[in-house]
Amino acid sequence: MINKGKIEECKQFFSTLYAFMYMVGTCLKPHVAILNGITMGGGAGVSIPGTFRIATDKTVFATPETLIGFHPDAGASFYLSHLPGHLGEFVALTGERLNGLDMIASGLATHYLHSSRLPLIEEELGKIVTDDPSVIEASLDKYGELVYPDETSVLHRIELVDKCFSHDTVEEIIDALECEAGRTNDAWCTSTLKRLKEVSPLSLKVALRSIREGRFQTLDQCLVREYRMSLQAVTKQVSNDFCEGVRARVVEKDFAPKWDPPSVEKVSNDMVDEYFSPLSEFEPDLELPTELREAFT
Repeated sequence: MINKGKIEECKQFFSTLYAFMYMVGTCLKPHVAILNGITMGGGAGVSIPGTFRIATDKTVFATPETLIGFHPDAGASFYLSHLPGHLGEFVALTGERLNGLDMIASGLATHYLHSSRLPLIEEELGKIVTDDPSVIEASLDKYGELVYPDETSVLHRIELVDKCFSHDTVEEIIDALECEAGRTNDAWCTSTLKRLKEVSPLSLKVALRSIREGRFQTLDQCLVREYRMSLQAVTKQVSNDFCEGVRARVVEKDFAPKWDPPSVEKVSNDMVDEYFSPLSEFEPDLELPTELREAFT
């Protein structure tokens, strides 16, 4: 377990980060996020809850936290849970990347234009002297492009995603994918299974429950829960997977994490329950300025 001083630093970091994301996500003044590049983690957290989100040909969105033994946070359990069907579960568990076209089709982005045309929209936005959303939207619509997902997009497999990722448990999701892979010899099913077997088994179960709970919670409730989960991850009370994942993928880059537990079958319900609990009986929950700004549902 990390020392008390480091724990307090982590608490301060996450409480500041999540409070800021709550303020951004509940801001009534319309704002425009330009997603011209990697949109992950905190970058997604301050962008996706915005009024308008512009995706481009350079946009790369993902929630790859299960690959490092963590969980999709920064409000991800809120916005992923509202994606079409069970796409949120697929994205959260696999960490699969979506491009700008996928973001438009899934609703993660509101507008799309080629990155070479961004200066035009930036100039247009600079001339606006009102916070009327309809005026801003009209300006964005003027330059926005009508686009569709390419033929390899997971959006074209949404029925299969729903069929497999709608199950109650990670074990059932994996079984469903294995059945489909055996029945159809579908390369997508095989690659998805390979991905699920690379990530932290504990993170899979934690992420699945997080998305499922987020579907029935407001933004503030999601952030309060994610705060608990993040502290559990960094203090290693349940597992060392977060530190091990960072070691394997970020520090030493041997890409051979030794997950504990090593398989989903060995991840107990008690472990998952503890991951969603406060660090101790007297540990305060994250406080958000809900009296100043009401959370969206």
